[in-house]
Amino acid sequence: MMTWFRRLMPREERFFEMFARHADAVARGAVELRGMLEGGAAVQRHYPAVLAAEDDADAVTREVVQAVRRTFVTPFDRGDIQTLIGRMDDTIDQMKKAAKAIVLFEMTDFDPELRRMGDAIERCATLLREAVPLLSAISPNAGRINELCEQIRQIEGEADDIHDVGVTELFRRCPPDQALRFIAAREVFDQLEKIVDRFDDAANEIESIVVEHV
Repeated sequence: MMTWFRRLMPREERFFEMFARHADAVARGAVELRGMLEGGAAVQRHYPAVLAAEDDADAVTREVVQAVRRTFVTPFDRGDIQTLIGRMDDTIDQMKKAAKAIVLFEMTDFDPELRRMGDAIERCATLLREAVPLLSAISPNAGRINELCEQIRQIEGEADDIHDVGVTELFRRCPPDQALRFIAAREVFDQLEKIVDRFDDAANEIESIVVEHV
């Protein structure tokens, strides 16, 4: 009877497949957001794709939450599963906020530091996409997972420096009659920095899971 009941439950391996799909959506969103930062017509060309990637990620998040509720055996603690997918989803939710801010402020011209922030976000997304599938075999992959998380942490520090330099240069370049331009660009700088912070949060959660299982 118990064997039959467990066969009705989703296999625990599905969680790793869902995590991987979510990480793919995050990476796709990062690429499209970076595309927006090329400026000009690229803003409107890439903007819908950022929103679409966020929608896809949200759908996977709902799948994970539902699977946690109905799965008899999970690969690791249910709370950790929900926290991890939540932290991952925070990254692309913040990307959506940044993309909407760019469109709201009608920005089509971006300073080099803003594009460098976009590069940092794309790098973090690539690292996350590599790290997440490795959780399916935590013990043998622990070393590599920790390396990837440390790289995300290093990028977060670099992004903080880029943010500070970029805002300072923006203030120096903006004449008094372009205060609104400064406010808009400063807001986008802050939004992009928050994205990298959210990646750092996701990396911290992954490292916490590794510590619990090695």
